[in-house]
Amino acid sequence: MAIPKRLQQQFGRYSLVDGIPFELPVRSAHSPALMAIFTINAERAKALLPGNEVHPFKLWNRGLLVITVIDYRDTVIGQYIEFSIAIACTHGSRPAPPLLPGLFMKFFGTGQFVYDLPVSTTISVKGGKGIWGMPKHRASLDFLIEERSVSSQYDLDGRLAVKIEIQRPGFRMFPISMGGVNYCQFRGMLMKSYVHFKGQPYVTLFKKGSATLTLGDHPGVKSLLDLEISRDPLFTAFFPETSGVLDDHFECWFLSDLHPPRLAPEGLESVVNLGLGRDWPNPPDRRSSMITQ
Repeated sequence: MAIPKRLQQQFGRYSLVDGIPFELPVRSAHSPALMAIFTINAERAKALLPGNEVHPFKLWNRGLLVITVIDYRDTVIGQYIEFSIAIACTHGSRPAPPLLPGLFMKFFGTGQFVYDLPVSTTISVKGGKGIWGMPKHRASLDFLIEERSVSSQYDLDGRLAVKIEIQRPGFRMFPISMGGVNYCQFRGMLMKSYVHFKGQPYVTLFKKGSATLTLGDHPGVKSLLDLEISRDPLFTAFFPETSGVLDDHFECWFLSDLHPPRLAPEGLESVVNLGLGRDWPNPPDRRSSMITQ
């Protein structure tokens, strides 16, 4: 895996951060994953991005919604599922031109703004949010691999939030090893973190009906209904197995507004008293009422 040499040199070392013991580097293995990318209204997506330096990545005149679910089976903090809902983005003082940020990712700060990130365990919330600023919270999640499909459902407060189902793609790519950038907001700051991963995915491009995204009526995902999400995805992928390393280096900037903020953003009070629990909530109810997008 193409990970920085500094991280490779951490193997066999240990850390204790915010009461969480880590065997370094922070890594995962043997973990299946699915991904689906849909087009969205870029202007409406802009309203969900914080501050004035994160901008929607534009594919011509449309933005991109990125759904990624990983069934983490072997990590340094135990097993859990992670359901990422993100908007592809760039970082800079001005919006980037269409398409080019896909080629010159470092120059344009190309990555994804993680809008919502439910996970299965409390320890994942405590570490992911408290250290890297990720919008993690505990929710009911599942990850089902079936003969013809792979799916995951996310329930919150006993109600359907989001469900993603992809048809199992038939074309298997060569093994890939790459890095990714996540932007998140926490404590009134924009947080930027880095992940390095590898896997050999089965992929589908521009295939009608290759994925179904279902949004429930939970208030926590209501804003997604306004994004004009495309019915069919641009891309789907199923990774039978992935491995990855989360970089312990991250960056952050103050978020700003044209007017003094009146409400304090979510801060460390939301994580400081969390424990290190690894138990999962009950699985989601697949019989939930649904609103299909």
